[in-house]
Amino acid sequence: MTARAEAIPPVQSTKLNASRIKIELLAGLTVALALVPEAVAFAFVAGVNPLVGLYAAFFVGLITACFGGRPGMISGATGALAVVMVTLVARHGVEYLFATVVLMGIIQVLVGLLRWGKFIRMVPHPVMLGFVNGLAIVIFLAQLGQFKVDDGAGGQTWMTGSQLYMMLGLVALTMAVIWFLPKITKAFPAPLAGILVVSALVLGFNLDTRTVGDIASIAGGLPTFHVPMVPLTLETLQIILPYAIILSAIGLIESLLTLNLVADLTNTKGGASKECVAQGASNIVTGFFGGMGGCAMIGQSMINVKSGARTRISGIAAALFLLSFIVVASSLIEQIPVAALIGVMFMVVIGTFAWASLKIMHKIPLTDALVMIVVTCVTVYADLAVAVVVGVIISALAYAWNAASRISARVGTSKEGWKVYRLSGPLFFGSTTGFNDLFDIQNDPEDVVVDFMDSRVVDHSGLEVIDALASKYEAAGKRLHLRHLSPDCQKLLQKAGNLVEVSVLEDPDYEVAVDYGETFEKPAKSN
Repeated sequence: MTARAEAIPPVQSTKLNASRIKIELLAGLTVALALVPEAVAFAFVAGVNPLVGLYAAFFVGLITACFGGRPGMISGATGALAVVMVTLVARHGVEYLFATVVLMGIIQVLVGLLRWGKFIRMVPHPVMLGFVNGLAIVIFLAQLGQFKVDDGAGGQTWMTGSQLYMMLGLVALTMAVIWFLPKITKAFPAPLAGILVVSALVLGFNLDTRTVGDIASIAGGLPTFHVPMVPLTLETLQIILPYAIILSAIGLIESLLTLNLVADLTNTKGGASKECVAQGASNIVTGFFGGMGGCAMIGQSMINVKSGARTRISGIAAALFLLSFIVVASSLIEQIPVAALIGVMFMVVIGTFAWASLKIMHKIPLTDALVMIVVTCVTVYADLAVAVVVGVIISALAYAWNAASRISARVGTSKEGWKVYRLSGPLFFGSTTGFNDLFDIQNDPEDVVVDFMDSRVVDHSGLEVIDALASKYEAAGKRLHLRHLSPDCQKLLQKAGNLVEVSVLEDPDYEVAVDYGETFEKPAKSN
């Protein structure tokens, strides 16, 4: 992540002047051109009309650009959502999809209002690296479908011969323009320059290559308000609610991770809860205007940032350009070579993939490397939400295992002759076994002190093991005393009753260090 952040330095000034507005508008135009084939392709994946994907890209892109938590981010119809929608559309029809998108948006707004977006900070850095690497691979694989042609029998086969060489040559030319132009001038977005150069070459020499119009027609009118035609019954809710929950989770995870990535690349901060509300509002509106819903798009966001955009103007411009393509400029846009757009996306893949992660693989802990690889693979072969959840679970279990091994105690004697165990490390479900192993109940004196000055009871399992330890000491005719137990733990330990003595006067707020005259002989560690 650091290497990519250095490769895309933040723009020092976002003051609105002629130069800044030009950069934002050109970046928006570049993004809009890249949105067209993506929205059409994802509409096909979901099993709906291409205009359903294009309208979603317009509404989601426009509303999140205006009100989202991170200027510079681009949202629209995405493949991560499309692969979930296809089953719903196939079983129940497109009207149920529109209703699901509305419910999905309501859930996302509630998540934002409850400020649950902040929990994205629980995603570890290796998961973030796996996320960007996995999405880079997904974006790359998605472009390979454009190298296939109909075989005449209802299937598709790979291009061959001159058709393949032409496509590869144009893709390479686009990538070359994007790579070398910034070395000459940064006054014009390199991705847009690549598209224009290749388009001019194809049209000027009448080259035979696939264009956007060969994929699908993008001509259409203005979107109209449309209430989803589904029965307002409990049965309908039972059908759409599971899909809405899954879609809202995938959309928010991808959006918030993209928000963090863009914030990291531009050295800025973004509002997670604000982004949740904006995403939800955009999906509610989209559902009522015949769109398939959407979320943040890492590929288009990278194009936007690399083109120099840093304000909301570029996202708004991209959405408006896209709508103009649909309404008045479809014939021109349909002449753009697909190879030019593939070249742009290939450069996005190169810029998105965290190449530095390959270099540090042998330098980081084995668990972190495993998490990174697992998240990348699951992102490619399943979906983003599953990948992130799996990565967080593995990271949490690894942390719990490491923390469980850190429970230890220094053994000493107080001036009263009591044996003192001064604990170190957290006491929670993972360390309860190690905690029990610290004590020598049979050989301990009649009074034993457990000092929690350097420890904390984290969960209910910790309280239970303390209660059980007190019972064991009582059964042996001995008394257990607890010192420096935090106030919240004192309240939760009421079930221990008279079995334990809790000292509440000895530094209850950990403000004063008191010398109890204790002499520590040796450390005791769990096995």
